[in-house]
Amino acid sequence: MIRSDVTEASYDVIVIGAGHAGTEAAVAAARAGARVAIVTSALETIGQMSCNPAIGGVAKGTVVREVDALGGIMARATDLATLQFRMLNRGKGPAVWAPRAQCDRGLYRRAVRSLIEEQARLDTIQGTVARLLIDDGAHAVRGIETLEGRRFAARAVVLTTGTFLRGRIHIGTETKIAGGRAGEPSAIQLAEQLEAIGLEVARFKTGTPPRIDGRSVDYSKLDKQESEIEAFDYSWSHFWDTPRRNGGATRHPPQLPCWITFAGEEAKDVVRENIGLSAMYGGAIGSRGPRYCPSVEDKILRFPDAERHQIFLEPEGHDTHELYVNGLSTSLPVDVQLRMLHAVPGLESARMTRAGYAIEYDYYPPTQLDATLQLRALGGLFLAGQINGTTGYEEAAGQGVVAGYNAAFRVLEQPPLILGRASSYIGVLVDDLVTRGVDEPYRLFTSRSEFRLTVRQDNALRRLAPVAIERGALDEREQRLVAARLDAEDRARTLADTISIRPEQAAPLLEAAHSAPLAHAVKIVEVARRQGVTLLDLLRAAGVDEPMPIDAAITAELEIKYAGYFARERVQADKMRRLDAFPLGAGLPYGEMRSLSMEARQKLAAIVPATLAQASRIPGVSPSDLQNLVLEIERRAGR
Repeated sequence: MIRSDVTEASYDVIVIGAGHAGTEAAVAAARAGARVAIVTSALETIGQMSCNPAIGGVAKGTVVREVDALGGIMARATDLATLQFRMLNRGKGPAVWAPRAQCDRGLYRRAVRSLIEEQARLDTIQGTVARLLIDDGAHAVRGIETLEGRRFAARAVVLTTGTFLRGRIHIGTETKIAGGRAGEPSAIQLAEQLEAIGLEVARFKTGTPPRIDGRSVDYSKLDKQESEIEAFDYSWSHFWDTPRRNGGATRHPPQLPCWITFAGEEAKDVVRENIGLSAMYGGAIGSRGPRYCPSVEDKILRFPDAERHQIFLEPEGHDTHELYVNGLSTSLPVDVQLRMLHAVPGLESARMTRAGYAIEYDYYPPTQLDATLQLRALGGLFLAGQINGTTGYEEAAGQGVVAGYNAAFRVLEQPPLILGRASSYIGVLVDDLVTRGVDEPYRLFTSRSEFRLTVRQDNALRRLAPVAIERGALDEREQRLVAARLDAEDRARTLADTISIRPEQAAPLLEAAHSAPLAHAVKIVEVARRQGVTLLDLLRAAGVDEPMPIDAAITAELEIKYAGYFARERVQADKMRRLDAFPLGAGLPYGEMRSLSMEARQKLAAIVPATLAQASRIPGVSPSDLQNLVLEIERRAGR
């Protein structure tokens, strides 16, 4: 047992690690009403972007907006640090649009720290955590102890250590450096303790590309990509809160372009000739890396017929000329990396400021967790981020919000927060992790969701802000901003339903869309169902002159255009909710249920699903097993 006289302070929740999972977990726990401390080895690295300083993308951008709707800080910090904003998939229609922002690395880090320090119930502590303090009798965590000898008591701990647990950096086959990321030591003692208490542990790897001095680039050989920031914000939290310019907020820093080049045959030859010197292909690394974020070695060996591989040169910040070479992640030796860079058009004279590297690290297979991201074997210990086998800032942030809220709710004796697959991509992420597990670093895609038409980036606030408000996580000002944003959506739909547009007003828009002209005036809602015309343009053509945020108009337009598809998907979502309403007790003796297959009994006993819906998604549990499981439970309930 821990004696209170040996602890420096007591908290409800302690968060270990201050990356994207840790910062969101700490803010969520504080918003939930808990007294929180976030502990990190260096306060200056709170919110550090270890790899590419970019936020969002396909599916990932939706997660960022879901985190934002739940009171998180990733989107808010991004708006304060955006160097370039792109809405991806613009050519495919707004139902699959995906926001992505390139950030100023320093501005983002400072914005995150500032947003954290705004939380009244949240303390920041510098220290390296050496071990957890555990009450063996209760099988529960009770606090932490740092290498510096400081002890802090807590009723719940959220572990968000990223790649730091026994992290090892590889550059070529000869250079191996113990580190959680370049220039920072790995965490050894904590990793050894977690393994000693019986947690299943495995290893993954990830990598990063070299950085270069932008002053050494020949931009005349590159394609330029400008920002689209004038039309979009990431977060709703400053909705109508500051003056706007051309529909966009003035809060963003000056925008910078990105640049596009490619690795062609010359660069590919450099890689092929030196593949045996790569840490990954030379035998120095045995663990598995992310399939969907491959190294340049992976690309060239796995896709030998590809003529070339696209490379994006992305700015790191306003205070530096350094560029991130997106697309050349590698673990080749430094001299080979230089030769490879110089074989890329525009980079013939490039100066490398930092070498790329691969990193191996411990993770804990997430089927050891329940749906709140709490370890089943140790009460009060929650895991979030890369420690669960995921990859990406956004996936880490989504887990951080879930773990942080649930750590606080456990301490405050409130019901847990479990987001379903039908309501959010975060729900898909968590359910995939704890139900199916991972055999490679997990990355979110739209294809992982059964409900990607109704779970979109544009409607995240309507889906999840009511959850945050119900749990008391948003203050009065934020609740007013949510109401204003949702009222704008409702107003757009009302205008479409009640205002008519005349043939001569609609003619230019319909002609541009190659759509038939109107024979007489009709309600705007009827014309908005056509492809190629937008609700916002129709309202303006009809003479509607009132502020109409583009996001609000897009959501209203999508609900009009795809009403039939959305209705069918929502019926399926209701069916899943009914399955989720069929609870499975934590103590069910699956091993005794002889009507189930042996594989189903083993899998159910290992995963311990909370509901019949979760049991249905466990690999190896068949439809007949589910039917028999229901009969077994009803039979036991009858007895």
